[in-house]
Amino acid sequence: MRQIVLDTETTGFNPRTGDRIVEVGCVEIFNRKLTGNNFHRYVNPERESDEGALAVHGLTTEFLSDKPKFHEIAEELRAFCADAEIIIHNAPFDLAFLNYQFELAGLPPFVKHCRSVIDTLVHAKELHPGKRNSLDALCDRYGISNAHRKLHGALLDSELLADVYLAMTRGQNTLSMDVEVEAAGGDTPVEAGPLGEILVLSASVDELASHDELLAALDKGVKGECVWRKYSLQG
Repeated sequence: MRQIVLDTETTGFNPRTGDRIVEVGCVEIFNRKLTGNNFHRYVNPERESDEGALAVHGLTTEFLSDKPKFHEIAEELRAFCADAEIIIHNAPFDLAFLNYQFELAGLPPFVKHCRSVIDTLVHAKELHPGKRNSLDALCDRYGISNAHRKLHGALLDSELLADVYLAMTRGQNTLSMDVEVEAAGGDTPVEAGPLGEILVLSASVDELASHDELLAALDKGVKGECVWRKYSLQG
């Protein structure tokens, strides 16, 4: 499966009141592996950033003045993300900007070009209710170093979020039994056998005796017959 971890930086909070994207960063994941095939563009918003937004991303009007306009990169971004599953932290914010600016560029909304969208903030809140679930907090929780993150940057944040997403969803790779397991006492992976080849070992005489002793103790505790008497090891 092809997935794209995406982040944007903007001039402010509301595209419908004139705020615009100033940076887009995308990190490609294919079959849960980072490919190194990333997309990164700075964008000239043709306006200044709000003071609060500038403090977050540090991209000045002077720096952005010679960068392409959004409509000049929109098709390239669309092609990079086409038919992929998009992963965003707090997706409604980024999607509001992307959808609006795609429409301004004469294209269908951004989400129309994607297979689906995963919001890692929603997923994190489900996994860690009542806890902080910002990108920094998740990096700390999953042991991902973000010491080099002095300011927010779309590509840097996408790279961090990709690591967070893979850590947060570890163990959910597949529902199949055809997985690799480590051989006991060795480093060579071996394939797990089909269900029909799984060995079933019966309890020994001593184990059965110990089990009977435990059931007897449980019977005494409930002053009758414990529920486990309904099940037989011989069945």
